[in-house]
Amino acid sequence: MNPTNDSALVSWVETAQGSDFPIQNLPWGIFSLGAGPARVGVAIGDRVVDVGVLAEAGLLGDVPAEVFATGVLNDFVRLGPAVWSTTRARLSELLRADVGRLRDDAALRARALMPLADVRLHLPIRVEGYTDFYSSREHATNVGRMFRPDAPALLPNWLHLPVGYNGRASTVVVSGTPIRRPLGQTKAPDEAAPSFGPCRRLDLELEMATIVGVDTEMGRPLTLEEAERGIFGYALLNDWSARDIQQWEYVPLGPFQAKVFATSMGPWIVTAEALEPFRVEGPKQDPEPLPYLRGSKPMNYDVELEIAIAGPGAREATVVGCSNFAHLYWSSAQQLVHHAIGGCAMKVGDILGSGTISGPDEGSFGSLLELTWNGQRPLRLADGSTRGFLEDGDRLTISGRARRDGVTIGFGACSGEILPAPEVRG
Repeated sequence: MNPTNDSALVSWVETAQGSDFPIQNLPWGIFSLGAGPARVGVAIGDRVVDVGVLAEAGLLGDVPAEVFATGVLNDFVRLGPAVWSTTRARLSELLRADVGRLRDDAALRARALMPLADVRLHLPIRVEGYTDFYSSREHATNVGRMFRPDAPALLPNWLHLPVGYNGRASTVVVSGTPIRRPLGQTKAPDEAAPSFGPCRRLDLELEMATIVGVDTEMGRPLTLEEAERGIFGYALLNDWSARDIQQWEYVPLGPFQAKVFATSMGPWIVTAEALEPFRVEGPKQDPEPLPYLRGSKPMNYDVELEIAIAGPGAREATVVGCSNFAHLYWSSAQQLVHHAIGGCAMKVGDILGSGTISGPDEGSFGSLLELTWNGQRPLRLADGSTRGFLEDGDRLTISGRARRDGVTIGFGACSGEILPAPEVRG
């Protein structure tokens, strides 16, 4: 076992039992304090560590301090897997209860640690490109049954390759950013022509983001092993979806306006290394994938995921669904190797959306489309109101955590509040 993942590790930074951010985690993010510049940090307990301060003090070996002062993680990530690992190991050592180098230097400690409650969190990575996949068999089957009731739920290619489409990096925003209801064309089956106006069936998509950590050369495919090594980490992702707009536009080329208006990303990237103890087998793939997609070890992760909705003015949120990252039929590594197999150049900072993560039963579905079966079975919230789809003023939060041997590796939360659609002009 990697010593940084040892469940017996204890930090001198006070960390509550069950915290998302124990010393075994150390997720990466970008923060700012007051009017100060955006800085690179790692979370531990209810504190954030300014990694640049430690680098400037010479505590992180040969890693140049400049890569932690750019306001994004890209420059650090570009240093490669060996540096990711050694830096995480050094941070873990400095935060261990039996190591006094940082703990006993009051002046340095005051500069390097600050309460999470006092900082503003930013998008952790400069998103170079965004590709959204469609890799949950249960989700794809449910959508097929609803949208194509007279045809097979799964199209012929789905069991042979990870289906995906190119999204918009420009509208990937950090958790907490308000989301404005989109405008678009919709057409009900009994209408002769489409109409234009605000989306009436606004939905979430419970996803995980895979953060690509290596640049690849155009024209050079990746092997599955190279893809595994090239994943820096994972973050929560909500790829908001306008279902009525989607149903009208998605044939023949797939979603466009229904998805490009907003994608919310969690502020913390949990490294692939921190998740290593939580590797599990995914669903059995039958038929067997082509050789370039075959792996020799488990490729999924046991990460529990939760969806909660709070209506306008509600005192508490209602948990409406629980799923697991392990349900994905096509793993993140398979998605990445398939993305690059035809020669597509991947970039540090590319993110791959997993696609909606749904499980086998109704409570484990990852979208309101499925949880309410396209609005036919509305959910009841704690305040007594019901939801078929999201309403203006609703606050949607997804969270995730992996748990084993008394250790929780958490992702924090990814949330967004729905604002009314903009005024229609012209």
